[in-house]
Amino acid sequence: MAEKNPTFEEWRKLYAAAGRAKEMAPWNWMMEDEVFGVRDPESEEIGFVSVMGAGGEHFAIALYPGADALYDFLNLHEAGEQGLADDIAPDRVLEIPQLQASFEDREQLDKEDREVIKKLNLKFRGANNWPQFRSYAPGMFPWFLTSSEARLLTVALEQLLDVAPRVREDEDILYGEGDEDFLVRVPRKENANIVWEDKILRVPEPEKKAPAPAPLTPQQLEALKHLPKTALALEMELTMLPIPMREKKERPFFPYLLLITEAERGFVLGTDMAQPLPSLEAMRAGLPLKLAQTLSQLGALPSLITVRTEVTAAMLAPLAAELGIQIKQSRELPALDEALNFMMRMNPFR
Repeated sequence: MAEKNPTFEEWRKLYAAAGRAKEMAPWNWMMEDEVFGVRDPESEEIGFVSVMGAGGEHFAIALYPGADALYDFLNLHEAGEQGLADDIAPDRVLEIPQLQASFEDREQLDKEDREVIKKLNLKFRGANNWPQFRSYAPGMFPWFLTSSEARLLTVALEQLLDVAPRVREDEDILYGEGDEDFLVRVPRKENANIVWEDKILRVPEPEKKAPAPAPLTPQQLEALKHLPKTALALEMELTMLPIPMREKKERPFFPYLLLITEAERGFVLGTDMAQPLPSLEAMRAGLPLKLAQTLSQLGALPSLITVRTEVTAAMLAPLAAELGIQIKQSRELPALDEALNFMMRMNPFR
């Protein structure tokens, strides 16, 4: 069942909180990785607030839901700080779930944003002054908030208004004794009211577990094992295409293109358009089957398959081990990228 849209009152509270945050301008003293937690009074789950804008270009406040999203964000930020951003797939940013309040130029707003602003009788002028609220989900196009998301983002912004001035005086309030200790704003009921208090909570980084790949039948696996082994080297990867698609009235998504190329001569051996539905994990779980189909058509086993991302390497590792194929991870996939660039120039995806 589709979730409800925010009510007039929910929009009013959200825009009011965003306006106060914009006026306070916490990006003047808070860095993006200076995060704190907020426990949702409704679900009791903890989201983590990050302030963007210290560079003076893009002003936004993000709420990352849970420890997985928090550490995905922190690890991505650390890679950028260490100059390793080029080693990360560009679409990785869009695969980290978050709710975001940003401040844009009027031209960047959609019709739906302007209609809400008009309904609320609000006035904004100038660059980087128009509030915009979006929900980010892995593999999906940034989309409009639901009612529950609007309420949660409002709570996060209201707690930022409490925490940010205190961080300006003493940034140490954000930290505990360990690297996994975070300030978390925790609600408790007092009579008919909600009272917020500070707690330092340990939030350990979750262990990354690759989703189980779609299994091959014993017959499929046995047939692959009988293929001749060669010195052939392949390149293989899933790439998000920056062209949102939509089915009926569902939320738009980014399609992914699977490419398998011969490394030395650049021949394209396999292509497939994939959708991150019902989830990004389910889509990636099908990679071993796609590889198996390509190898069957090729009639031979390669000695090496080079991929770009850690998650693709993990998905292919069990099948590769069964077949005696080496999996290598590298940012550079020259044959695959040349094929991808050619396809994008031909523009067959629109």
